[in-house]
Amino acid sequence: MNKPTPKLVIREHKIPTPDSGPYIVVEGPDRDCMPIGIALGADGNLWFSEKQANRVGRISVDGTLAEFALPTAKASPDGIALGPDGNIWLSESDIDRIARVTPDGRVSEFGAGMTPGSRPLSIVVRDGALWFSQAAGCRVARMTLDGAVTEFPIPAADSQPRAMALHPDGSIWFVETGANALGRIARDGSITEFAIPTPNASARGVTVGIDGDLWFTENFANKIGRMNANGVMIAEYDIPTPASGARCIVATSNGRLFFTQYDIGALGEIIFP
Repeated sequence: MNKPTPKLVIREHKIPTPDSGPYIVVEGPDRDCMPIGIALGADGNLWFSEKQANRVGRISVDGTLAEFALPTAKASPDGIALGPDGNIWLSESDIDRIARVTPDGRVSEFGAGMTPGSRPLSIVVRDGALWFSQAAGCRVARMTLDGAVTEFPIPAADSQPRAMALHPDGSIWFVETGANALGRIARDGSITEFAIPTPNASARGVTVGIDGDLWFTENFANKIGRMNANGVMIAEYDIPTPASGARCIVATSNGRLFFTQYDIGALGEIIFP
């Protein structure tokens, strides 16, 4: 039996800077800030990828900034995550590599066994290894900390996996933007796919709520979707502003849900009564 559809309110917080284009969002160490395009490091600093500048940046909560160049030109850094070794790891989507950055900024690149043109994006950590989506390769891949890569093909054609989220049950969920579905990969590498009801929704971001449900953004449909961990769709909620460009979504440690609205320069907040 499906859960009753809860009532909720979506509040939008406008960003003052024009054309800010918020995309990635993460909970900061002070829990009241919502920094964009970054990951919290083991050192308490915030790390972010600079896609066009081909660098990784590090900023403290008091605003002290440092930048570190990537070894390979035009690597196009994208997804970023704190690894199990205390280092920062990020995807280099245009050269099919994963980079490791130490807290003092030393960069190494891995992934020589990756399929060329696979375009790695989002990264999560499970069982001491890095798992990442391959948007063009239509696969999910696992890489050990010494760089050994195993790839798992997604059944749906042209699935275009993007954002990923680790569930407390050990499964990894990811959006399939091209296949209009959510995917789930178990510990043994088996993949199950679950359709999104609204056609051509363009799912972009996914997170696990405090309730254990999967919450995800539907960019073209301008909705927030909710699915339980068994793959049963619970509800889709309309975003107040049309064509807001919903991208990343994150659940904070206090149970709040925020998502970026790229096309209107705002952050959305999902509020439960």
